[in-house]
Amino acid sequence: MSTDRKLHIGLSLTPTWLKGQRPHPDEALSAGMGPVEYYAELAQAAERAKLDFVFRPDYLVMNQAMAAHSPTFVGLDPTMMLASIARETEKIGLVTTASTTFNPPYIVARQIQSLHWISNGRAGWNIVTSIEGAENFGDEPMPAPEVRYRKAAEFTDLVRHLWASYPGSSSSAPVQAIDHAGEFFHVKGPLNVPGHDAGPPPLFQAGASEIGRSFAASVADATFAAMPDIGDGIELRADLRRRAERHGRSADAVRVLPGLYFFLARTREEAWKLHARAHAHLTRERRVAALKAVLGLDVGALAPDSRITADLLPASEHPVRSRTHADLLRRFILAKNPTMEEVLARPEVVGSAHWVSVGTVDDVLNDIVERFEAGALDGFIALPGGSVNSLNLFFEELVPALVERGLFRRDYEGSTLRQHLGIR
Repeated sequence: MSTDRKLHIGLSLTPTWLKGQRPHPDEALSAGMGPVEYYAELAQAAERAKLDFVFRPDYLVMNQAMAAHSPTFVGLDPTMMLASIARETEKIGLVTTASTTFNPPYIVARQIQSLHWISNGRAGWNIVTSIEGAENFGDEPMPAPEVRYRKAAEFTDLVRHLWASYPGSSSSAPVQAIDHAGEFFHVKGPLNVPGHDAGPPPLFQAGASEIGRSFAASVADATFAAMPDIGDGIELRADLRRRAERHGRSADAVRVLPGLYFFLARTREEAWKLHARAHAHLTRERRVAALKAVLGLDVGALAPDSRITADLLPASEHPVRSRTHADLLRRFILAKNPTMEEVLARPEVVGSAHWVSVGTVDDVLNDIVERFEAGALDGFIALPGGSVNSLNLFFEELVPALVERGLFRRDYEGSTLRQHLGIR
């Protein structure tokens, strides 16, 4: 199959193939190699595969459970790490993460514009409002989602104005203050880093809740979407396209890029063993606790074959850790009336509501093609699972197969992230 429409593919710089297990010696962050060097090698492999970008998430808390099950976990500041990786790569995009809840806008604008210069136009910003971490920034609790998103909207608008306040050498516009005075921030400006000739860094956003969709449609160039099922993807992408048009943007302005958590092996049996191994540490008790955190639903006293029906669900406004994950799981329960064991196996409970694909290269390839042709996505962010071999099969066989199908580029046509994403 050949088409003018191509996938956009990124790689998450997180050791997801080690999730839930003590790594084998050959799967650890190579002996004698630090995390920066290791992730630089991953970025170079992604660049050889001509991926659009590498992506680094961020956590402003120390997840002790993650450290216990992934002893190689190191929470390096993503922007600093990507600045180092920029010197080891030439064309691949570098998408960093910065919270609008806990950072000053001027500092974020300056750091990301600096990364843009260091990488020669390859920086991108993943905008997050954060769902935890308040205890590391004072005594106040986490703000309500509505407050976080109001702050994020003002923060993002402010950062964009700061980027524009000091035009690059190709512009004749003057440097000027922005004199911003809003609900959350007062900033005079201008920024002390000029704009790059590549144009401003593209904006990424990950929320798929009602308020998150509205925000993404208004500003994002791409959304790191949570969509475990193809139906969720079709609905979300269509909705974001409609919302973008209501904001006066093109329907194609927001590229929908779900996280693809895949387990690749030579046989389906081996792939499913990898999947089982990755989740073996999640006991029933831990899954029950996770379900309560995700949805506010306590099923500890129910029999394993009990069905979870609408009458068991907490009120929709019940406080939850992530509204996006809660909404996805709520819709699944309302549509399926699943058993408790089916609910406890859901991605929202055992992971992060990512799309999970398990099997051979052909199996996962067909899964990608089906969703792409159905209009459920514009690309994906790769989250290799199970083993280093799964990662290698992705680079060595899955991406080339997408190229042969005419769904992905053979070579870069530009050298900036905006060019890779087709942003004018």
